[in-house]
Amino acid sequence: MDKLMVLPERERGVCCPPTIKARPEKIEQTSEILKALADPTRLQIALALRDAKEPVCICDFTATFDLSQPTVSHHMAKLRDAGLVEVTKRGIWSFYRLAPDLPVGTRRILDAIA
Repeated sequence: MDKLMVLPERERGVCCPPTIKARPEKIEQTSEILKALADPTRLQIALALRDAKEPVCICDFTATFDLSQPTVSHHMAKLRDAGLVEVTKRGIWSFYRLAPDLPVGTRRILDAIA
């Protein structure tokens, strides 16, 4: 038999807000990272960069995902804006890598998914 959870008596009109221990700036930063990773293509790109030994050219992602260069650039901009990736230009090519200073929690998220 399941035990029923006994809730405390509540006085009408009196709220008991929960304690939120996370700092607002940490919540904002984490929210932006999770929004960027919520797209399947961006998540796959982040995971590929996590496993890459060297920076990856944007042209390699266009071939991998069969997407146009502007679409891949859009995804990379979202990841860059969230602080997940860094870009280096070499001539006309852009090479991406996972940001080396990612928060530990972000690395754990990527590791848990892979």
